[in-house]
Amino acid sequence: MTEPSPTRYPDSSRGLSSRYLVFTAEEWGKLRAATPLTLTESDLERLRGINVELSLDEVAEVLLPLSRLLNLYVGASQELYRASDTFLGQLPAKVPYIIGIAGSVAVGKSTTARVLQALLDRWPDHPKVDLITTDGFLYPNAVLEERGIMDRKGFPESYDRRRLLDFLSDIKSGQPEVSAPIYSHLTYDIIDEVNVVRQPDIVIVEGLNVLQTGIVDPENPTFVSDYFDFSIYVDAELKFIEEWYIERFFTLRETAFRDPDSYFHRYASLTDEEATRTATTIWNSINRRNLIENILPTRPRADLVLCKGADHRVTEVLLRRL
Repeated sequence: MTEPSPTRYPDSSRGLSSRYLVFTAEEWGKLRAATPLTLTESDLERLRGINVELSLDEVAEVLLPLSRLLNLYVGASQELYRASDTFLGQLPAKVPYIIGIAGSVAVGKSTTARVLQALLDRWPDHPKVDLITTDGFLYPNAVLEERGIMDRKGFPESYDRRRLLDFLSDIKSGQPEVSAPIYSHLTYDIIDEVNVVRQPDIVIVEGLNVLQTGIVDPENPTFVSDYFDFSIYVDAELKFIEEWYIERFFTLRETAFRDPDSYFHRYASLTDEEATRTATTIWNSINRRNLIENILPTRPRADLVLCKGADHRVTEVLLRRL
């Protein structure tokens, strides 16, 4: 397949602007209005991902206005459901607002999800916000090995998409308790624990391929994103993401990989040269390929795109036109 241009938007400097309102980070930051920043530096330190440089200033400029927009959207959605229930003559049902966050490995989508969760949780009406990662819906390693796709972990076929669809369907139908499996990045496998979701106001679903359109069941052509009320794509140039991936690999070599229980413990003793070579090989053979073939093509489906520069800072925000 033809590799896309190394720029974010090959068709023009702004590319997607015909379908999106395009803001510089500074312009977007003004839409914060008078919304107070309720996170502290210690909160942010706990929420930051590995090698993700995120300051309180950037949170205030980019993610705080986004939380304001989403808070308005959630309120409007709840009013719409109440109007529908009134029309149908039935008791109001609690239907969670679902936000999907997509993007490449190492682009910072997990940090974005955690910080956004914390910001939304601190709004005056104190909505209950749950965060679910689609890693928990990966098939166990034993299944991946049996199917011969262990080297395609993270690709669409490595996920139990039927189970993920059922999970989202149960949430949207107002089930009192819905369980999601949990994935351990230490053991690199599904563990015998579940994350129980109990009718929150908002659910954030974060993962590589959440905007994918592949059909799971031809008789029921439903996509994961069909359950999203709003979707976000965290974006950056390929060369930046590769640099961040290699930097993260070096950090993990000095931290998590040193744990004897780590699936990647064998990498803890690599020299700098060996670590660079290993990380680059993994990036090119798995993560870069998955990004180009499966993740990047879903970007135009997002309601909002956060475009990052070389320093991990968001430089542009694209908001889909209504």
